[in-house]
Amino acid sequence: MAIVLEKLKALSVAKLEAPGYYGDGGGLWLQVSKTKTKSWIFRYTLNKKQREMGLGSLLTVSLAEAREKAKACRLLVLDGIDPLAEREARKQRLAVTKAKLITFDQCAKRYIAAHRASWKNLKHASQWENTLATYASPVIGCLPVAEVDTALIVKLLSQIWEEKTETATRLRGRIECILDWAAVNKFRQGDNPARWRGHLDHLLANPNKIAPVKNHPALPWQEIGAFMTKLRERDGIAARAVEFAILTACRSGEVRGAKWCEFDLLSAIWTIPAARMKAGKEHRVPLSSAAIQVLESLPKEGEVVFHGRNVESHLSDMSLTAVLRRMDRADITIHGFRSTFRDWCAESPSNSFSREVCEHALAHSLPDKVEAAYRRGDLLEKRVLLMSAWAKYCSTH
Repeated sequence: MAIVLEKLKALSVAKLEAPGYYGDGGGLWLQVSKTKTKSWIFRYTLNKKQREMGLGSLLTVSLAEAREKAKACRLLVLDGIDPLAEREARKQRLAVTKAKLITFDQCAKRYIAAHRASWKNLKHASQWENTLATYASPVIGCLPVAEVDTALIVKLLSQIWEEKTETATRLRGRIECILDWAAVNKFRQGDNPARWRGHLDHLLANPNKIAPVKNHPALPWQEIGAFMTKLRERDGIAARAVEFAILTACRSGEVRGAKWCEFDLLSAIWTIPAARMKAGKEHRVPLSSAAIQVLESLPKEGEVVFHGRNVESHLSDMSLTAVLRRMDRADITIHGFRSTFRDWCAESPSNSFSREVCEHALAHSLPDKVEAAYRRGDLLEKRVLLMSAWAKYCSTH
């Protein structure tokens, strides 16, 4: 039963306990339930239909605030606008604004978290994270997911579509799943730009008809163990330089120019001076036990670690290439082993290291915040584990 008062008072409202509706005027009512909970209701008539709208609990909305809300609702009704419809429209506008803020990387993280428990293999999540971080994040990771379009998808897939077709098709499928998830959660609208049938199949070559790339400069990461076994059977400083380059994932010039004074074998750290780095920044390389064994096997006849016939001169790039040719592997290059390492980081089911750690191991440029973390030493510690895992994998065949 409705109990209509001329005006409610803040003190009296707090004392009301009998269930019912208490009117304040102008369509504002206080509802007291049988359980003595109190909430504000706005009643109005629009298009000859009576409606009511909740304005919140008395615990969170005071009498003065409820009156202001009721006043705003009355003004809408006078203009022929339904307050309930306006509130829903406002929610939709906020949802659209929110959708413009959430990035692809954030959606990917939430998608993986939502599906992790249903994946039989726990390493499956790491495969998703590494593949997306390596190939998708650099192009679309920081973009609002609502802005990811076909042109961007084609751009990131085209980089590896013909050379790493299997990885690229797997990547496309994962991006498609994430964008579908984003659409269901109202973070984006429209067709999925990563859809293959009837869409990308018109823009990219059929993956089933792409011929395997011949003479690719990089060795597939799955073959590195067998390759290392054969490499270790070969004598000579050049062969050891190739082995060391693989174990450290460093550039040929960095390895060939290495000097004994750059190494701290007790700490298992190789510090390459900025002058010898491509980016012009000093780079610390954690040494695995396998890498240290290579160094300990070499004669210390001068300051150059991997020297030529003259102990004061370093090996030429062709000396390392010649090792590959003598192994009948002219189809790969020394620099390609960095790609082998990078692919292993991104695709190996056993690898759970982040993209930042893997990219730092390659001395690639990273955001300032990651650079700061590296200077604090935490990424170096993670790279110690990474390079040990890599060395261990290189010994499997």
